[in-house]
Amino acid sequence: MTDYKKILKTKCVGIAGCGGLGSNCAVSLARVGIGKLIIADYDVIVESNLNRQYFFYDQIGQKKAYALRENINKINPSVVVKAYDIKLNSNDIARLYKNCDVIVEAFDLAEMKQMIIETVLAEMPDKYVVSGVGLAGWGGNNLFTTKQFGKLFICGDSQNEVSEELPPLSPRVCIVANMEANQVMEILLNNCG
Repeated sequence: MTDYKKILKTKCVGIAGCGGLGSNCAVSLARVGIGKLIIADYDVIVESNLNRQYFFYDQIGQKKAYALRENINKINPSVVVKAYDIKLNSNDIARLYKNCDVIVEAFDLAEMKQMIIETVLAEMPDKYVVSGVGLAGWGGNNLFTTKQFGKLFICGDSQNEVSEELPPLSPRVCIVANMEANQVMEILLNNCG
């Protein structure tokens, strides 16, 4: 059996967005010993984030990217975390994530999800991108799947979008975030030869 820890220590994963998907995916990857994470988000932590994001009450008001770096350092200080307080655009994505093995899309807004997927697939064709779609509400465990389209993987139920009736809540958000982390591991470990 392959020593996954040795392989993962050599890998770099980019995470675009440090909210519910991004923060929980990053923490899972840190726990399994990923070598390097490049995380980016421009938002600050507010109390309503605490129902699904990997932050703490005393971090309210802090920048998400920097607070997440701090939390990861407490979990696994051997993970190198490069944190950027930035609202990503196509140019930033290509620049910040160019040396990553896999890029995780963890945005809230559909147009931002589309932008990063299109940017990675068009400008970084050698990179894999893992996206999360359909994570709102509760229940429906049997609806979760991962679909592959070339180097794009989409995790979630692909139907339950966030609304007033279906808010983003920790159980489903964390399921999809961990599906993303698990897919990243599968890509990294299966492509190591």
